Amino acid sequence: MTRQAEDPGTAPRGIVVVGNGMAGARLVSEIRARDPRVPLTVFGAEARRPYNRVLLSNVLAGAARADQIGLVDPAWYAAGGVDARLGVEVVGVDREARTVHGSDGSAVPYGTLVMATGSSSFVPPIPGTEGGLPAGAVAFRTLDDCEAIIGAAEGARRAVVIGGGLLGVEAARGLAGRGLEVTVAHLAGHLMDRQLDAGAGKVLARTLGRLGIRARLEAVVTGIRAAPGPGGAARVNGVELAAPGGGAEAAEVLDADLVVLACGVRPEVSLARAAGLEVDRGIVVDETLRSVTDPSVRAIGECSQYGGTVYGLVAPAWEQAAVLADLLTGADPLARFTGAREITRLKAAGVDLVAMGETHHGDDDPEVEIIRFADASRGTYKKVAIRGGRVIGGILLGETATAGTLTQLYDRAAPPPADRLSLFFTGVGGARPADSPVRMPDSATVCHCNNVSKGQILACWEKGARTAEDVAASTRASTGCGGCQDTLAGILGWLAEQDRDGPGQARATVSAAPGG
Repeated sequence: MTRQAEDPGTAPRGIVVVGNGMAGARLVSEIRARDPRVPLTVFGAEARRPYNRVLLSNVLAGAARADQIGLVDPAWYAAGGVDARLGVEVVGVDREARTVHGSDGSAVPYGTLVMATGSSSFVPPIPGTEGGLPAGAVAFRTLDDCEAIIGAAEGARRAVVIGGGLLGVEAARGLAGRGLEVTVAHLAGHLMDRQLDAGAGKVLARTLGRLGIRARLEAVVTGIRAAPGPGGAARVNGVELAAPGGGAEAAEVLDADLVVLACGVRPEVSLARAAGLEVDRGIVVDETLRSVTDPSVRAIGECSQYGGTVYGLVAPAWEQAAVLADLLTGADPLARFTGAREITRLKAAGVDLVAMGETHHGDDDPEVEIIRFADASRGTYKKVAIRGGRVIGGILLGETATAGTLTQLYDRAAPPPADRLSLFFTGVGGARPADSPVRMPDSATVCHCNNVSKGQILACWEKGARTAEDVAASTRASTGCGGCQDTLAGILGWLAEQDRDGPGQARATVSAAPGG
């Protein structure tokens, strides 16, 4: 039986969720999993069903179709009694009347309002874009953007990606996979400078170079050039870069039939700010995800800010969704969000990367122990930062076999092994691989996006799950960034092998594992 919701006003007026992206859609499904009856309305500015934004680069590269990255089947809403208003933007919130107003003229009262408005692309004020982006220039953020880029790539030969962060690198790899000559113009001194140190950034640039992607670093874009195309409309034909030292003349013009802007995102907080909610970089919330301004308003995902931090990855947003669903349905009135550790994963053809925590420490900090290995010719860079006997950050680029071990140590702020090389290489000193299922405790997290442990996967196996799809249907493991697919497949393969040795052998073997 579902217990009474935390807020007595929630039940009669219902819950209204503004935003149907990865955070909002997950919250709706989490609420319905706990309470099938509470009135629930969700507004989505995009007319299409919610989709996995993390996998957009796969669509751009042609490795997945748009219909393969959906999160919720459209029929689910009606079956679950959810009032889904897709393609309807919320244009105003009346906090006094506790009502939201949609772009279709509708007005929906709420007991609890959840802001899950996400982020929007940041397009810097580049000359040549004053009247909007010319044809052939696209800001990369949504599935519509992705499809526009794919359309513009047809017949194009040269592309310039402005921005060399995670999204820019993903876009560049996708376009190179479609046969385009790609240049990444990045303002900082190395690629993915928010997640990587300079050494890793250089190795990444070299790896991309072997894939046909050129990196222009410390590049100041001073203009996007366009010329009249068929029908007279302006179409992009180049990107101007400033001269070194800030000279008046452009040092170089990068020819381009296609320009992708991946200059970062900004939390979408205009609606919250207009409603009078306290906004810093995001909507300021407490550990119950409640707005510090209005107790009937909550916020999750990229538009929210807790403890001074705006979380920009999917795993924290989904963790927030679970906590808030527990609170709003009364499933766990003591649930709290107290922060999350962010782990960045990039897995594309020819590029495999995991980065976490504090990665920018150098050898000059006496309080931080740095272990580093680099082989640029093989595209390999590995680094671990340790402080106070605990792993505080790490990078694995090119060879990520020990990613499971490293992320577990980082997640738990655990002490590293005495043999530091085992953090980089499996089987060091004749030891078995640290990621081997038999050596993983049941509590080890396999899917960080959905917080699924090895023990939960084993429980699914014991209930009859035999494929990755079976486990995903029960736990959602591997449905986020997809970085754990190989680990999940390895565990299932190992369990099948153990069961062939005799019924119950898998459980007996796992129980003997350290920490199991």
